[in-house]
Amino acid sequence: MQEALVPMTLDARQAFGELLERHRKIVFKIANSYAWTPADRADLAQEISAQLWRAFPTYDRQRSFSTWMYRIALNVAISQVRNNTQRDRHLVPLDESLHDIAGEHSADHEGNQQLQTLDRIIAGLDKLNRALLLLYLEERSNREIGEILGLSETNVSTKLSRLKQRIRNDFK
Repeated sequence: MQEALVPMTLDARQAFGELLERHRKIVFKIANSYAWTPADRADLAQEISAQLWRAFPTYDRQRSFSTWMYRIALNVAISQVRNNTQRDRHLVPLDESLHDIAGEHSADHEGNQQLQTLDRIIAGLDKLNRALLLLYLEERSNREIGEILGLSETNVSTKLSRLKQRIRNDFK
């Protein structure tokens, strides 16, 4: 059942558009991390944007927009993954630019192997660890990661430490 949209003023629509444009990389990073094909990534990015639009009237302007945006975007992505579990799983880069870098430096065989290993690690992570890694690579603080994912700062620190060790082990 679809909830009714709260009508927004022209100023609110303009504010939403500006905030979405300023933080649009968040949408694409999450779509790249949680969707397996270009079409699925485009669909997920569109669904995230639509959900952000629907939720914008409830956004508390006293809080960080990017934290609010991450929370909604990750919830949409995780729900979509949960709904599409019957699909085949393919390796997905954290960001399209990783493939651009790999293409530019194809002579660097060791670098390509490291990128492939990173792709494999990311694709093998569960939803929570993938979100943790994404936020960590975005240089978010443990406090902010905790706010976005609904975890304590201590829990974030512990999970990140374990995740880093797992990645180190995979690179050996």
